[in-house]
Amino acid sequence: MVFAAGVHKLLDPLSWSAYVVPWLAPLLVVSPVTFMLANGVLEVGFGAAIVADRYTALASAVAAVSLSATCLYLVVVFVVEGGLFGDVLARDIGLAGLAWAVLLDSLRRPTRTP
Repeated sequence: MVFAAGVHKLLDPLSWSAYVVPWLAPLLVVSPVTFMLANGVLEVGFGAAIVADRYTALASAVAAVSLSATCLYLVVVFVVEGGLFGDVLARDIGLAGLAWAVLLDSLRRPTRTP
């Protein structure tokens, strides 16, 4: 999911920039589209690491923290903007939980030697 979302952000950053509400945009140091492109590059990298089962703990930790932060943002938007993005919030709570599960699993596994 992280990899696929990153690829889609690179292919269509304008669609993803719709999740940046007007009061957040001035707080970003770049445009919402540039912000989504940067996130896309990072998500492709970390998603590829998870899929390849390399650096899984690091990559899943980044995904878990990022998705958790996204959930917090979406909760604020949901409350402030009268229910906006509630469907995305419901989905991302589940994805954050999955990312945390992958992280915990990767930390419990014995390290492999290449």
